[in-house]
Amino acid sequence: MKLQARAIDGFLRSPDPKIRAVLLYGPDTGLVRDRAMGLGRTVVTDLSDPFRVTEMLGRAVADDPARLADEAAALSFTGGRRLIRVREAEDNVTTAFTAFLADRTPGDSLVIVEAGDLGNRSKLRTLFEGADGAVAIPCYVEEEAALGRVIADILHGHGLTADPDALTFLAGNLVGDRMVARGEMEKLALYMGTETRVRLEDAQACVGDSAALSLDEPIWAAAEGDFATLDRSLARLFAEGMSPVPILRAAQRHFQRLQMVAGQVAAGKSADAAVEALRPPVFFKMKPRLTGQARRWPAPLVRQALERLVEAEADCKRTNMPDQTLCARVLFQLASLARR
Repeated sequence: MKLQARAIDGFLRSPDPKIRAVLLYGPDTGLVRDRAMGLGRTVVTDLSDPFRVTEMLGRAVADDPARLADEAAALSFTGGRRLIRVREAEDNVTTAFTAFLADRTPGDSLVIVEAGDLGNRSKLRTLFEGADGAVAIPCYVEEEAALGRVIADILHGHGLTADPDALTFLAGNLVGDRMVARGEMEKLALYMGTETRVRLEDAQACVGDSAALSLDEPIWAAAEGDFATLDRSLARLFAEGMSPVPILRAAQRHFQRLQMVAGQVAAGKSADAAVEALRPPVFFKMKPRLTGQARRWPAPLVRQALERLVEAEADCKRTNMPDQTLCARVLFQLASLARR
């Protein structure tokens, strides 16, 4: 079954008991993990419960397809519904899930499958979208507005409210990975202590200098023509499992901000004043760097950079070329432009 976008949140809060397996896939690996954990807690409060929760890697399911059915049919020693989590799944588990979904063996376990960015031709995705007892849920990189609502909900759960400019700043700096956003909100809640109102200066002090810097590092390096930092930081992100699409999206947002600055400079403003006027505001430690980039990137060059980034993202989705290669190539192209 393929859910409509408007039905996803409702299903995740209260899944249909007739559904035996849920596939969570997409470029935002943090959102995949976050949704898997939330969905899992509708079955088992403690996801580390050894009697009711079983975790398997996708390759283990592919090597031993019968184990999936055995685990799903097993009964808990302590009672209650069981949860099966299959991590790092790919198309190689399709055969196992084809047999599992066709089998009518009794059992009320829920199987949650976590996968990366599966294309339209993915056999696993096609199976889940077409099966009556399964659901496929895409996890794409959230826009700032959507992430802002999520952040507001997380803060509300800690008894906190955020000023509009603080919420805008948080969403703008945390977009790209839901789990990073959730972790930073946990840190912000601790930072606030007994205070209940999050102001812009609180958000900047706690989050601005650490949350998105790992994702932003190769982007800033590309905009400054720093090949060594770009190579090192990009390799680290890929080694940590970061999908190229969130990196390309973050790069697009960065160059869109440079485009706004370039437009104001062309209208007569100084680079410093144009950077100061940006919303959400730039973290104060990063303002000198962005001002320097604004002087390096005139409007025509920024437009060229944005065109290349949009094309690279499209190529990641429609071609068979390795998406990490496409991502790295376009960022090194931008670094070359910056050096000119």
